[in-house]
Amino acid sequence: MIDQNKKNIKNSIAKSSFIVGGMTFISRISGFMRDILFANIFGASSSTDAFFISFKIPNFFRRLFAEGAFIQSFVPILNEYKTTKPSEVKKLICYVQGNLALILFFITFLGIIFSEEIINIFAPGFDSTDSRYYLASDMLKITFPYLFFISLTAMYAGIFNTYDKFFLPSITPVLLNVSLISAAIYSTGMSYTPIIALAYGVLFAGLIQYSIQLPFLYKMNLLVIPKVNFRYSGVNKVLKLMLPAILGTAVVQINLIVDSIVASMLAPGSISWLYYSDRLVEFPLGVFGIAIATVILPILSAKYSSKDLISYKKTLSNALRIVLIFSLPATFGLILLSEHIIISLFQYGSFMYNDTYMSSLSLVAYSLGLPAFIIMKVLLTGFFSRQDTKTPVKYGLIAVIFNIIMNTVVVFYYLKNPFDGAHAFLALATSLSAWIQVILLYLHLNKDGLIHRSDIFNKEPFISVISCIIMFLVLGSVLINPIALTENLYYIRGLLLIIYIILGALVYIALMHIFGYKFKKSYI
Repeated sequence: MIDQNKKNIKNSIAKSSFIVGGMTFISRISGFMRDILFANIFGASSSTDAFFISFKIPNFFRRLFAEGAFIQSFVPILNEYKTTKPSEVKKLICYVQGNLALILFFITFLGIIFSEEIINIFAPGFDSTDSRYYLASDMLKITFPYLFFISLTAMYAGIFNTYDKFFLPSITPVLLNVSLISAAIYSTGMSYTPIIALAYGVLFAGLIQYSIQLPFLYKMNLLVIPKVNFRYSGVNKVLKLMLPAILGTAVVQINLIVDSIVASMLAPGSISWLYYSDRLVEFPLGVFGIAIATVILPILSAKYSSKDLISYKKTLSNALRIVLIFSLPATFGLILLSEHIIISLFQYGSFMYNDTYMSSLSLVAYSLGLPAFIIMKVLLTGFFSRQDTKTPVKYGLIAVIFNIIMNTVVVFYYLKNPFDGAHAFLALATSLSAWIQVILLYLHLNKDGLIHRSDIFNKEPFISVISCIIMFLVLGSVLINPIALTENLYYIRGLLLIIYIILGALVYIALMHIFGYKFKKSYI
């Protein structure tokens, strides 16, 4: 009976991971459609630099306060109340939602009022003589309220995940892409600053994502009127965990925004090149890393609350094993196909080959850190599930400081000796800082006895690396020249790219099977 229960739990986790990963996959595909349209209509220009900055700022705060620190702090506490105090769950949601809404309203208000000052901070290369400065400031006034709606949406996602309902939170990001695609199409008919339409698309997307959650909360009998009460014990617990978690969980996002800040001082288009390459890296990150981390956080929290440390360790180690096996071929694939992917997806209309080449440089640099980005998501759950948000802060600070130092070196050298591809070194610094944080997180969990060395340093990663190298050589031998690829129509480019990806996947799976790895046994 016990074995059957364990099997059911495994299957449930695997099913949930596939749901989140599948919906994330759909979201990323629609995101690619969105970015293809952006590249076609707007290219990598000064106006796109301005929009990406105005979009990145509320997105940064969203990931900092909502999807990052808040969710990682709220879910364990909600799980605890669900297990030990079910009668007070609605009260917890009521007060947490009210307090969060108040804080978000205050931040949003300040963001709108001080939009120009915020642009000065996040894009110091945009000065008052630069058209990008005023355009970014105007669009930030429109996009900043997105933070309010999407952060509350993220809170609702935490509630759904706690109750093992993963579909709706995973599919709502598609609505953002649909809204921005609609806005981009609408912008083509505008005679004055058409890119402003994208800012309104962001705002409407936040409102839609928020609204669509409400009926489902009502159906679960968890839709409550928000109230403000900072003295409630559950709220204090969330805040106590959240404040230090802000840095610990958002190191990658902080590094990416630092990249944008420094990129504003480099050649025009640098922000856009970094944006497009980051979007491509976020695809496997979302499908593998975020999906698994989302699923295992409430599970690990429940296991730790019930003091089932054996299952806790097994779940964590299995999650690590999975992300390693899948992130390594994704890394090799992105490096090898960097130009082919960008040409196939983005090089149309205003997006030229120079933009492709520059974006591919930063894509390769970001790809080197992809395994670290994914592993980090899993390792952090090992801390947050135990309500330990302070420890990741130390390591997050070290990683951020390293990234800032490296970025500073790059920009100072560039200002004295301008050179092409400077933005790629910013991406490389972000990747290296992620690896530093992963190593520090792993060593700490290993010291606490929650991860064993054999979970990472065993034959599975070794045969995965060997399989990736062989796959790299095989696939590289059949690739056509990227420049020759540009001579083909879009559907030929897309078809060739799909063939390359499928071929690479088949070679990797076949090699892993030959070396003795069984994929069917690799679920959590």
